[in-house]
Amino acid sequence: MTFVLAQWLVTIFALISLVHVYWALGGQWAAVAAVPQIPVQGLVATVRPAFEPSGWITLLVAAALLAIAGLVCMRVGWGMPAVHDGWLQWVISAIALLMFARAIGDSNLVGFFKEVKDSRFARLDTWVYSPLCLALGAGLLAVAWV
Repeated sequence: MTFVLAQWLVTIFALISLVHVYWALGGQWAAVAAVPQIPVQGLVATVRPAFEPSGWITLLVAAALLAIAGLVCMRVGWGMPAVHDGWLQWVISAIALLMFARAIGDSNLVGFFKEVKDSRFARLDTWVYSPLCLALGAGLLAVAWV
């Protein structure tokens, strides 16, 4: 059961990593829905991206996501001997806590308790991104401790 869960986790983290590489190389598909948006006051209510992610930062995020997939592989022994050291349990657990923190959010732009709720990103965050972070965090804890 844990091995199957680990396979799903590795697949999801690897796919999300590949999407970040695509964006870092200039891809535009779904890029608008990937960055939090803030309202702009004016004659017509509009939104604009909260920040412009640089290519290098996006590649760094892709590398971190791929590293998480690698840690899960190490833990369950997918493609290599399983590592049962305590440090790996704690590292994966810390990453799980970061996933939970992302799901809860910063109380403004991301997470279940965000204030800005009227944008494309906000709707996707409520129904896709935050639940996915919650599921990934739970899966990481299960892999780390079972």
